[in-house]
Amino acid sequence: MTDIVDELKWRGLFALSTDEDALRKALADGPVTFYCGFDPTAPSLHVGHLVQALTMRRLQQAGHRPLALVGGATGQIGDPKPTAERTLNDPETVAAWVDRVRAQIEPFLSFEGDNAAVMVNNLDWTAGMSAIEFLRDVGKHFRVNKMLTKDSVARRLESDQGISYTEFSYQLLQGMDFLELYRRHGCTLQQGGSDQWGNLTAGLDLIHRLEPHAHVHALATPLMTKADGSKFGKTEGGAVWLDPEMTTPYAFYQFWLNVDDRDVSRYMRILSFRSRAELAELERLTEERPQARAAQRALAEELTTLVHGAAQCAAVIAASKALFGQGDLGELDEATLAAALSELPHARVAEPVAVADLFAEVGLAASKSAARRTIKEGGAYVNNVKVAAEDAVPAAGELLHGRWLVLRRGKRNLAAIEVSGG
Repeated sequence: MTDIVDELKWRGLFALSTDEDALRKALADGPVTFYCGFDPTAPSLHVGHLVQALTMRRLQQAGHRPLALVGGATGQIGDPKPTAERTLNDPETVAAWVDRVRAQIEPFLSFEGDNAAVMVNNLDWTAGMSAIEFLRDVGKHFRVNKMLTKDSVARRLESDQGISYTEFSYQLLQGMDFLELYRRHGCTLQQGGSDQWGNLTAGLDLIHRLEPHAHVHALATPLMTKADGSKFGKTEGGAVWLDPEMTTPYAFYQFWLNVDDRDVSRYMRILSFRSRAELAELERLTEERPQARAAQRALAEELTTLVHGAAQCAAVIAASKALFGQGDLGELDEATLAAALSELPHARVAEPVAVADLFAEVGLAASKSAARRTIKEGGAYVNNVKVAAEDAVPAAGELLHGRWLVLRRGKRNLAAIEVSGG
């Protein structure tokens, strides 16, 4: 493997560091114990968190020891958002989310070997600390004038809502995390997104004040962006979550399959573990035959397998092919089929009616007469079977899992009908 700093730079994962030469030497001399924090401010991580989780994986594969911090304490407060105060969740809710987030991070890391990963929770060292102890032992070493310059704080101070003392104090808690992990585990590197730079350096400053001989570092990755200016990881339906109950594996796969050609090469470098030669070949294929979406398919398959497992990935690929006539819809399990159809235009009817009526009902045709013309011209399909008669009515036995019909006009226009039975 190349030098890990060079590898991170080549992949577009190196935005800021406190002292690049010193960090490069520490990583070369290694192993380095490093950490990255994840706050459970929701019941699941989303695809934006993949950048940090997979960067941790790269550093571990390079021989370094990861500490994955799930913030049972900081999750009760939340890092200041740019525009408004966060809604505070009760401790019981956050505790439940800690367990869920830990379970999502664990598959990305190895917990065996000389550099086995360790899961940590900052509630372990904050729960027993009194307010007086916190102010004396931690707050004493922070300067308000410097805290005011942090980007997240500065933006909130300029907003109509301002910022509460609770969120203003978040950087003290994150700074204390780095100090505690340095003392407990010998952690000398904190990793995070570039939007966290102020919080990352807060920990460095605290360690330098209390442990003047420590050599500690911070590494920030760039924020993921989209070529069209919209926010990465967002769809019309909201965030793309790692939890399969919040974003189905099918929808997760489709998110990556639909990545813009202008973004896919950059996303591949950041998120894929393919070699440089493999990525170069996928970039070439994207340039020469963008309609084949070779890079998007490779990225979708790799990440769906990593997050949801090989079996789920195979199921959603089979569903994607079957929807467009390249497989048997009847072989898809009910959950996968339901997830796939939920992404399509759909309508619900009490019982099967004429195909032409269904095409019009779900919007595949502008009217019933237009639908009949499509059938006459040979462009109408129900469950991938061409409809021959203009007055055809699907039989009850054609319903997939006793509930669904998949309608297709031509090669690419799909919709779903759910028959409710009354």
